[in-house]
Amino acid sequence: MMRGMQRSSDRLLRKLGRKLATALHMQRARYNPHVHLDFEKLRQTLQPGDVLLVEGNARISGAIKYLTQSTWSHAAFYIGDALVTARDDNTNLRLVEVKLHEGCVASPLEDYRGFNLRICRAKALSEEDRAKIVAFMVGKLGLSYDLRNIFDLLRYFLPAPPLPGRYRRRALAFGSGDPTRAICSSLIAQAFQTINYPILPDISENSVSDAARREIYHIRHYSLFAPRDFDLSPYFEVVKPDLEAGFDYHEFVWD
Repeated sequence: MMRGMQRSSDRLLRKLGRKLATALHMQRARYNPHVHLDFEKLRQTLQPGDVLLVEGNARISGAIKYLTQSTWSHAAFYIGDALVTARDDNTNLRLVEVKLHEGCVASPLEDYRGFNLRICRAKALSEEDRAKIVAFMVGKLGLSYDLRNIFDLLRYFLPAPPLPGRYRRRALAFGSGDPTRAICSSLIAQAFQTINYPILPDISENSVSDAARREIYHIRHYSLFAPRDFDLSPYFEVVKPDLEAGFDYHEFVWD
């Protein structure tokens, strides 16, 4: 009897959770990227192992940008043609990303055409380690978020939760039974930690305040990495497709 009631309760919570997650990922009607991005140059510049930061326009994006105090609300991991089969087009390049309503999925790069994007690349990554982290991410496909955690989802409906700055980042993982399923950047951080690749710097005892030191030590666990940490990391370089393609300002055409 009790088991039957528990199963019914779980089904109800998952159904409600799916509706909440879908609502959080609904795209807002008005979105204008700040700059024009040559998507073909982006496609040619990306390398497997790159982290692609996205300024999203979904409802959840606003909450994440507020909680992390950053323009980047989403992170995806580029795997290139790792999943391309003989039947696929060679341009069918993929990202591995985590979405609340779908879990860990492989998405076409084309999904982010027209968004503000930033490529963050781990410096001096060996081909062996690159293959390891790509395999790790591919191996996580199908991982799903436990949609029974209704309170985990409800917190994203508050565009500006009344939290002190030092607690905002921690709110991203609050209540999550499995941190790797909480936000997009957590799984990517875990992948790099499997090869002992640093994301945030080591902190010397005299370089920062006590409050800042506690915060940085705390977020070293993969569950609390945010998209902007790959942008801020001194061990990831920001790669800009126009510059990589050999930009010459003398050839710039002004109106």
